[in-house]
Parts: sequence; C-alpha cells; structure tokens
Amino acid sequence: MRTSCRHGGEVDSLPAMKRPGADEHGDYYAIYIDRVPDDRPLADVLAEAPDALDALLGDLPVEREVFAYEPGKWTCREVLGHVIDAERIFSYRALHIARADSAELPGMDQDEWAGASNAAGRPLPELLREFRALRAANAAFFGSLDEDTLSRRGVASGAEFTVRALIHIIAGHELHHRDVLRERYL
Repeated sequence: MRTSCRHGGEVDSLPAMKRPGADEHGDYYAIYIDRVPDDRPLADVLAEAPDALDALLGDLPVEREVFAYEPGKWTCREVLGHVIDAERIFSYRALHIARADSAELPGMDQDEWAGASNAAGRPLPELLREFRALRAANAAFFGSLDEDTLSRRGVASGAEFTVRALIHIIAGHELHHRDVLRERYL
C-alpha cells in the first residue's frame, strides 16, 4: 500500500512503512527515529517539512540568520546547511544500499562539514529553496522503492542500516533540528 499527500502542487507517494526496529540502525540514530510521529504517514511528515521550515525561518531578519545561541555553536544558516548536508548523506546511504552495493560507507564529521559548507555566507531563503528541492528529489526516489528494497541492509559509519531506517532518520533529523531552531534560536 502506498500513501500520498499533496503539498505545493506536488504529489509525493511513498510505500506505507512500519517503524524500523532497533536492529535496522545504529543505536545513536534512535533519537531521530523516535522523533517521527507514529500517528501520521511518513509521506506527510517528509512532505510538510519544507513548508514548516519556511514558516519558521522564511521571514527571519538577517541578524537572526547569523545568530548563534552561544559561542562555538552554529548559526541558523549553519543549522539549515547541516540539515541539507545530512539529508544528502542519509539519502546517498539509502541509494547505495537500495542498489545492493555492499561496500561500507564512511561516516562524516558534521563540524568539519559545517565549516566547509559556506552555509554561514548564504541567505536563509537560498538555503530554504535548496532544502525544498532536495526533499522533493528524495521523495521521488523514496516513492520508487518497494518493500524488499526498503528492507535491504548495508553498513555506513560503522553501523548496519536498512533503507527504511535511513528514510525515518532523514525525517527525524530535520524534526530534531527544527525543534532546536525553535527553542534556541527564535
């Protein structure tokens, strides 16, 4: 069974997915999977994120875009840049595993990536457009996957994952950082 939702004139279709079990991801990633609500289709959670981030950050004055809540923490721009980078990494891991590639994938150092991303120098509206485009591309990819592919396993960052778990991690990671933005930056 597939679920569909309409956002911004697009229809995103994903296979109905059960929540991944603890054996489908590294222990650390449970914090993101646990953020995904059980009472809503995953397609809705994924599809609503660009609009929710636009509503949260779209009218932010520039001085808030470059705000960090304490020294050494990321700015709003860098948080969104991190969300974009992480979504790319997790979606590539999902693609890699979905295509039955058995090579282990490396981890990433999020602080090194954030420093090299130039997100701090990019206006939030530009980052929001990039996130929207990335999420739409990922929704199209995720919608192409069948149950056998969603259950496929591979290794990334030293842990075993299923494709299904990575899709949940993508949704939960964005929800986590949206909450951080709301609580500490706005």
